[in-house]
Amino acid sequence: MRRQSDRTARQAPRGNRPGGLNMARKFFGTDGIRGSANTYPMTSEVALKVGMAAGKLFSNGSYRHRVVIGKDTRLSGYMIESALVSGFTAVGMDVFQLGPMPTPAVAMLTRSLRADLGVMISASHNPYIDNGIKLFGPDGYKLSDEKEEEIEGLMGGDSSELLAPSETIGRATRIDSARERYIEFAKRTLPKNIRFDGIRAVIDCANGAAYKVAPEALWELGAEVIKIGVDPNGLNINKDCGSTAPEDLIRKVSEVRADIGIALDGDADRVVIVDERGRIIDGDQLMAVIAESWLKRGRLAGGGIVATVMSNLGLERYLEGLELGLARTPVGDRYVVEHMRQHGYNVGGEQSGHIVLSDYSTTGDGLVTALQILAVVAQSGKPVSEICNRFEPLPQILKNVRYKNGGQPLDNVAVRRAIDSGKSKLGKSGRLVIRPSGTEPVIRVMAEGDDEKLIKTVVSDIVHALTDAAA
Repeated sequence: MRRQSDRTARQAPRGNRPGGLNMARKFFGTDGIRGSANTYPMTSEVALKVGMAAGKLFSNGSYRHRVVIGKDTRLSGYMIESALVSGFTAVGMDVFQLGPMPTPAVAMLTRSLRADLGVMISASHNPYIDNGIKLFGPDGYKLSDEKEEEIEGLMGGDSSELLAPSETIGRATRIDSARERYIEFAKRTLPKNIRFDGIRAVIDCANGAAYKVAPEALWELGAEVIKIGVDPNGLNINKDCGSTAPEDLIRKVSEVRADIGIALDGDADRVVIVDERGRIIDGDQLMAVIAESWLKRGRLAGGGIVATVMSNLGLERYLEGLELGLARTPVGDRYVVEHMRQHGYNVGGEQSGHIVLSDYSTTGDGLVTALQILAVVAQSGKPVSEICNRFEPLPQILKNVRYKNGGQPLDNVAVRRAIDSGKSKLGKSGRLVIRPSGTEPVIRVMAEGDDEKLIKTVVSDIVHALTDAAA
């Protein structure tokens, strides 16, 4: 059995290490390129250059090269998509346009259609004003730091050198069957003969990418489906709905006496579940349910699961009771996926509900995760509140301390002393995680343990020392 616990499973990949802002790269951050629409770098000009540079980099060989492009429902998606199509076709790539589709569907269809590259236009759970560009390789996995750096290098060069001859300019085609392809893929992840007849499900699609495919998949599997968050207008994605704002879902579950509530985010790569009592169930509980289910079916690989340093200690203890390990990585789905690939795990994810089931997907898939939970419910005949209450989470406190750019408060002697003291006080009864944000000058202080009063004291002492050091 393989087991790792409080220590991180490995260092983060070069160029995106947690611990400070990534100043080496101009466009790509920890999850592709992201920013406010029509504001640098999320402009048509940059999108055009991304299409040309990425298209050129992935056009190797004499065959016709192809790229798959999907998007969520943001108004700016039309603008970004048109610019990307122009860039890709200009360097000789054929483009398959999927329209609004979940991020995991883009990754899956990149492989299914034997494309050289996949692109998702989305800013995930952010409001409509933001947008982003995520790139996937032909294997359906997000591009490595090295590939992103190569793309940036080409973007900074002479664009005229990237252009294809007139006779080899690419073509753009809409794939009308994309929705049906993804729905069938999602349904095939379930055990044979599983149906959801008799289950009343409310699904909140966040007015985002899964507003058509997710309800259809549930209905085809026999569930009675009540839909909310399925009326996108370009401006209402994630607005008071979806996995980051499940209040409407909770109310609807109570109103219609549903058996389960399912909340996706804007690009449907994460999910939050609400049980029949209106209780929110996070990703830690979902991973526990899936891990135990797959263990019983002989499906679980790696001797445990992979999660981040933020997953609750209660999850780790629960898995230990099943003789399973919990490998922890830095925060970020790319680090979870990387560790899963390197060490043979097939279940991993984050507390936020970003769950990766690598037997099926190369990235988080909110719909597939929800289907796995529903399969356990359908097979057991037990309510969701019982199925998804695998462990009692330990009290967990998280506080952020902002510091000036260029500062190094974690090097302060008083801060180090407070951290060492906190670890000593918690001992084996708790856990302390201190980590700088990867996107802003903030130190995140998280403690959890059996004694809530003690962890409050520990966090307060460290925050006080950090505040003094950052002043």
